[in-house]
Amino acid sequence: MLQFLKYVLATVVGLLLFSFVGFLLLIGVGAAFSSSSSKQTISDNAVLKIDLDKPVQERTTENPFKGFGTFGGPSDAIGLIDIKEALRHAKTDDKIKGIYLTAAMPQAGWASLEEIRNALIDFKTSKKFVYAYGETMTEKGYYLASVADKIYLNPAGDLEWNGLTAELTFFKGTLDKLNLKPEIFRVGEFKSAVEPFIRENMSEPNRLQYTSFLNSINDYTVLRIAQSRNLRVDSLKRYADNLTIREPSDALRTKLVTNVGYQDEIEGLMRKQLKLEEKKKINYVSLSKYQDSYDDSDSGNGSNRIAVIIASGDINSGKSGDNSIGSETIAEEIRKARLDDKVKAIVVRVNSGGGSALASDVMYREVELAKKAKPVIGSMSDYAASGGYYMLMGCNKIVAEPNTITGSIGVFSLLFNTETFFKDKLGVTFDRVNTNANADFPAATHEMSPFQKQVLQKQTERIYAQFTSKAAAGRKLPIDSLRAIAGGRVWTGTQGKALGLVDQLGGLDDAIKVAAQSAKLKAGDYRLKYQPRQKPFFEQLMSSFTDDQETRVQAQLGELAPYVKYLKKLKTLEGVQMRMPFEMEIQ
Repeated sequence: MLQFLKYVLATVVGLLLFSFVGFLLLIGVGAAFSSSSSKQTISDNAVLKIDLDKPVQERTTENPFKGFGTFGGPSDAIGLIDIKEALRHAKTDDKIKGIYLTAAMPQAGWASLEEIRNALIDFKTSKKFVYAYGETMTEKGYYLASVADKIYLNPAGDLEWNGLTAELTFFKGTLDKLNLKPEIFRVGEFKSAVEPFIRENMSEPNRLQYTSFLNSINDYTVLRIAQSRNLRVDSLKRYADNLTIREPSDALRTKLVTNVGYQDEIEGLMRKQLKLEEKKKINYVSLSKYQDSYDDSDSGNGSNRIAVIIASGDINSGKSGDNSIGSETIAEEIRKARLDDKVKAIVVRVNSGGGSALASDVMYREVELAKKAKPVIGSMSDYAASGGYYMLMGCNKIVAEPNTITGSIGVFSLLFNTETFFKDKLGVTFDRVNTNANADFPAATHEMSPFQKQVLQKQTERIYAQFTSKAAAGRKLPIDSLRAIAGGRVWTGTQGKALGLVDQLGGLDDAIKVAAQSAKLKAGDYRLKYQPRQKPFFEQLMSSFTDDQETRVQAQLGELAPYVKYLKKLKTLEGVQMRMPFEMEIQ
């Protein structure tokens, strides 16, 4: 009887699993079929509605379960490349009459915002309207909205205009309470990534570099807004100093916005532009729907290709993830592009504050090999600093936005002495037997000897010497000149160009143009090949469940979520590191 029940139970469980998997397959096949076999149809007299109050990443992650609730995962993130491509299509699409932009609190870096803003400016050359509306607007949101023909701010809302700030978090007090002793080995007085573990505030060199690059970004932002709104730079800076913009009427009086009004009022204005009756609905087209209305395959003709290799996230050895750069993956992509005769030039697009020194060097080597065969152009996104800069310093040319964060040419090693923590907090002790004097080197469960610490420091200095010498060779700078601007110091793209770290200011499109010119390719004679390829269906399915779980955990932790994420990142600090200051957020 028990044996019979066991078989019945096994059969029931098997049927349930089969049904569940079949259900997933049915959804996946249906979604894949619908996305591949049919395109969205856009009606005439449409308005492209762009909601940028979402995370912006380099590329949109394709998800066949998008729109299927729980199975969709966190599909809110939108791709920078996709946004610009949609704006490029809409510019010449007779069915699109204008853009309705909402960007109160965009979750993007300043360089990404710059590329989107420039794409909006280019769209306006079509003489189509761009209207922006916000119940509230942060400075990032207003930076995008400032190019609009009309900017409406809700009468009960507010516009943030008080300058930029960057706040760092320090954990020394926490480590002291836990009796965790950090062992730091670094080169460069500006290499501040280790400061959160050994200080309670910013060092003077770190404060100096933050003040410098933050003011560089702010000066550029204010200048661009002044040009778009026909305002004076000194007036805009005075408004920020004096907190002049306290309510919507202040924004209207100072001409930062064109109107104080509600959404129905800006929609009334759009109806006039579209020549619609008052009760007629506006034909809004979302960004995702519009992307499904045209063929977004690589443009151009012929067999020539420009490979665009996207590398975004922390740098580690192994395979790349959705938010990480794996040296194995990126090195392989560069190698394939080098060996592919159809690929005439390579663009390496980096959005990273750094990571593993070893992994960075592995990718650097492939860049060096590739540029012997064909032009290799570096494109910097929001960040291309420390290990991110290391990846690109061997390129034939480097292109960065004025507000890109780059440089940070420095090295550090970090270990935690956990002996006191385990003994005093957990009652755990350690003992050991060695065959040689330093068999237990490096150690995390007891104090290292002065000799062992000296070895680690010399190792760190050796890698720094390697970093600076290769950077000097790649940038064709005297080693003394390179080291004078290194030391771990962070620069903006504007500053980097003046110092010789960057060749040209611009975005990804500019880098692609440089690559085409270097390969003697004319417009239309080549197609773009974006790499690495997007994840296959089942990989996306599994990652969607993982990402959804992480989203729920973050929602439960609330304000503590960033700190937990920060501490989890400590697990990746293996070996010598080339990193920017952790979790730098400019607001």
